[in-house]
Amino acid sequence: MPAIVYLNFDGNAEQAIEFYAEALNAIEVKKVKFKDFPQDPNYPLPENELNMIMESSIEFAGGKIMMSDILPSMKNVTGELVKGNNILISIVNDDKQTLENYFSNLSEGGYVIMPLSNTPWSSCFGMLVDKYGVSWKFNGDADKFLDNVISNNP
Repeated sequence: MPAIVYLNFDGNAEQAIEFYAEALNAIEVKKVKFKDFPQDPNYPLPENELNMIMESSIEFAGGKIMMSDILPSMKNVTGELVKGNNILISIVNDDKQTLENYFSNLSEGGYVIMPLSNTPWSSCFGMLVDKYGVSWKFNGDADKFLDNVISNNP
């Protein structure tokens, strides 16, 4: 089973789901809100948290991303959400046109770290940070590069 990228948001997961679903030409989008489950009468969620995303998934071109909101009432347990550069989503696809479309769509409202270009390690490589602060790496042929370097370095 492949690893799945899981993103947490601070109350704006639903907007992020819509953005990513469109940007990545999603095949299937699933989402469940906290209000979709019966509430524990002893610990009811505040009204502002009921419409937040409990769990979601976006499937696209053989990939999958899952997302949810971090509830404000849970932050004493989970801690505050901090945007950082320690996680990125890598899309490896041999179809250059697909990479170009995803790159263009995801860069809307964000910023490009490195435009898609031909590099010594890839025929189509680029990096960006989208408008939600999520880092993305695009690689046209990462596996070929890795295999080539490994086979030449016994």
